[in-house]
Amino acid sequence: MADWFEWAIDFEGQKRAEYLYQSIIVTFAIFGFLIGFQLQSLLLTFQIFAGGVALAALFVLPPWPFYNSHPIRWLEEKQTNPEITNEKST
Repeated sequence: MADWFEWAIDFEGQKRAEYLYQSIIVTFAIFGFLIGFQLQSLLLTFQIFAGGVALAALFVLPPWPFYNSHPIRWLEEKQTNPEITNEKST
């Protein structure tokens, strides 16, 4: 049951998520400004921008599997016996 709740995102996934949310928010901000300016509606501008923020949150906040497509392979730690290391140092 714990496998589906793992919140792992690798470094490439972080970069992808940042690029995605910046692209979505900037696109919706420009689109909202143009539509709001054309229709002279500040409320519509903010509604379009808020829709872009909500869409970006939907794509970026959950840990989707494509954000962990390049997981980091950590080296396994070698177990050492403290008695052996103490004998070698004396």
